[in-house]
Amino acid sequence: MKIGQALKMALKSILGNKGRSMLTMLGIIIGIASVMTIVSVINGSNKKSMELMAAMGTNKITVYANYYNGQDVFQDLYDYCQKLTDYVDGVTPNSQFSATVVYGTKNSSKMGGNGGYSYMGGGMAAVDDGGGGSQNTEMPPDLYFGSDQYSACNNFQIERGRDLSLLDIKNYKQVCVLGARAAQTFFNYADPVGKEIQVNGIPFTVVGVYKEKDPDSKWSMDNIIVFPYSDSRTLSPGGQMSEFSVRAKDADAAVEATSRIIGFLTGLMGQNQEKGWYSVQSENQWQQSNNEYATMMSLVMGGIAAISLLVGGIGIMNIMLVTVTERTREIGIRRAIGAERISIVTQFLIEAAMICGIGGVIGILIGTLGSRVAGQMLMQMEIWPSVNITVGAFVLSVALGILFGIYPAAKASKLQPVEALRAE
Repeated sequence: MKIGQALKMALKSILGNKGRSMLTMLGIIIGIASVMTIVSVINGSNKKSMELMAAMGTNKITVYANYYNGQDVFQDLYDYCQKLTDYVDGVTPNSQFSATVVYGTKNSSKMGGNGGYSYMGGGMAAVDDGGGGSQNTEMPPDLYFGSDQYSACNNFQIERGRDLSLLDIKNYKQVCVLGARAAQTFFNYADPVGKEIQVNGIPFTVVGVYKEKDPDSKWSMDNIIVFPYSDSRTLSPGGQMSEFSVRAKDADAAVEATSRIIGFLTGLMGQNQEKGWYSVQSENQWQQSNNEYATMMSLVMGGIAAISLLVGGIGIMNIMLVTVTERTREIGIRRAIGAERISIVTQFLIEAAMICGIGGVIGILIGTLGSRVAGQMLMQMEIWPSVNITVGAFVLSVALGILFGIYPAAKASKLQPVEALRAE
């Protein structure tokens, strides 16, 4: 039998039993759609995480440290990192604080549609356009203390104005640099450089604006305001800076710098951290762990969803056995006029593969829609299944049809012509 003829016969059989064929495909449809949606969402989430980490900067080392007596570690850490010129490009506090930010009629008193303060990691700011209680859906800018190396350590670039300088810190100047989202929130399309904002009633001059690097996220890393860490005495009196960022020159330098900083802090705090506490984490290590975790989750969740594919495959086998029983006389006639066993096997395998293939196509369409809906609902991002996932899903569905169609096809080919013709 020619392949084209077998395809026509398979299609005729499927269309002749539309309801049964659709119910048979249902397991394959659900399985393919589930696998595609789960794997696509996990891959999309991992990709977004990698993009955010790349935006924050590679070879970044995050240090959490403080003395038990409340003294800041930063000066000691800063002086030590300045000596690591072969490994370190910069060091900065990365500590957040809370304050009320005001510019003109815009005031950090109502934010995010909640009618009050919104707290996000310590930095607190909101926008009220003076509309008699109207609420703005912008998220509050995060407020940070940083050094003149803040932008280098956190992968920011100046778009307008200038960056914080060492003189700003030494002279306790009341200046700040805005992230692109914060600049948009408070100044709309006006140039903020040279203008003053009020922070807890204290005037601060905007000297620069960072270039946008995370425009699509609701909790954008562009939504920040950075102040010289020397201004902590007025903006956060009595507060402690315990989080710092260190920028290594490259991946190898990050490993060496991490080891040296741990050794340095151990010397300061004691082997058992008797004088304080500290933690040193490399972003490169976190990226590797994140990739491994995402891969594991893809395998686990994909495996769970694949159970429905197994159920669907069993359904295919069952319906094909029923089809063999129903078409026993047809098989007998074909064998009697000289059809070979391979011809019978081919016919039923093609029919099983076609049922699963059609189910796979429907599952792919539903899985694509599910990926986009899940991406928007869970992460506010557009997720499209990759070409590899789409092609793999279709190939898998056809392969399942062939795999679970082998037994019914083999059973059909073994029917003896005389016994088949006697069947009612």
